[in-house]
Amino acid sequence: MNLKTIISFLLLACCTTNQITGFTPPHRGECRFFLDTGDTSEWDALLPLGLFHGVTTNPTLLERANEPCTVSNLHRLATKALCSSSSSSSNSSYPPLKEFMCQTWGSTPQEMYDNGMAISAMDRERIVIKVPVTKEGATAATLLGNAGVRICLTACYDHKQALIAGSMGVEYIAPYLGRMTDNGKDGLEECKKMDGIVKGLGSDTRILVASIRDADTLAELAVEGLDTYTFSPAVARMLFDEPLTEKAAGEFEEAAARGGGMVE
Repeated sequence: MNLKTIISFLLLACCTTNQITGFTPPHRGECRFFLDTGDTSEWDALLPLGLFHGVTTNPTLLERANEPCTVSNLHRLATKALCSSSSSSSNSSYPPLKEFMCQTWGSTPQEMYDNGMAISAMDRERIVIKVPVTKEGATAATLLGNAGVRICLTACYDHKQALIAGSMGVEYIAPYLGRMTDNGKDGLEECKKMDGIVKGLGSDTRILVASIRDADTLAELAVEGLDTYTFSPAVARMLFDEPLTEKAAGEFEEAAARGGGMVE
């Protein structure tokens, strides 16, 4: 039995035994937060916080994390992300996620299609395949979508590309807010225009805002009605960086100790 077959079997057993559908907090609303990293130690540190709908990665992030960009390794990562902490095949300490999003690769639409099909084969309901929003990528995404694969068009740098996503009917398009700003564009304004375009088309495509550099940008996006983001571990930690809250929490603990508070 080869490694691919073993990993596929483990995920199937994990899902069947633990009835893994992912947990969505009842008052979360429509927002979807994704943790953008291939570093599984960061998954272990941050996913227990309960903020995240899923994780995203791509070949660049895998390389930074010293993770092989292979179908078998992506299946291993998907198993870790999508299996619950109670599974014997997972060492994670967080509930099962709703989605695992990773990127296909190839120099032709056929190669991107073949890799996308292989990556998503183990769980087409919860593995989302990212495809660059190029002509070759759009061709591959169309083939994948017709085969029942969930799609995110990625590496979006201009609001007009939202027209492609809306017309194709893909589930997500990922604009790179920070990188657009680095290249002289107003990244926030571009994302707002994309949101207006898909709504104007009557499309259900989600604007998955990526390349977010700080927590204040997340807040600005939310005020503007954009509710789907992927961001780094550093930005995730920024959400909790408030000295006044830390001070108040410390004071509560001190008062509890003076009052005899203890775990009974």
